[in-house]
Amino acid sequence: MAWAPLLLTLLTYCSGVSSQPMVTQEPSKSVTPGGTVTLSCSLSTGAITTSNYPAWYQQKPGSAPRLLIYQTNNRPSGIPTRFSGSISSNDAVLTITDVQAEDELNNTLNGLEVRGNVGKIYQIP
Repeated sequence: MAWAPLLLTLLTYCSGVSSQPMVTQEPSKSVTPGGTVTLSCSLSTGAITTSNYPAWYQQKPGSAPRLLIYQTNNRPSGIPTRFSGSISSNDAVLTITDVQAEDELNNTLNGLEVRGNVGKIYQIP
């Protein structure tokens, strides 16, 4: 059986006044099941550090947001060790190893929350 690549698409909305930095991230990545993928987010001004407490969420249509990573690199109970978070070159990074079909993030929503500048999570229409 041939494995089809998974398309990992990230969408984040960050609200706040114009003086607050905006969260930016890669639009999409493709990975073959069983592979490894890294997804990153950065701030328009300044660096993301562990004191920003970056967190990663996954949201599938019709479902509540699922917290994958909090405080940079902590996993909530029930989140597989295949998911890990880190800081690299001033960016927050989510790494998924041994990618599974259920990890597909196409048409889902991921968020990065930054202390003092919280990324709001919205359902994609």
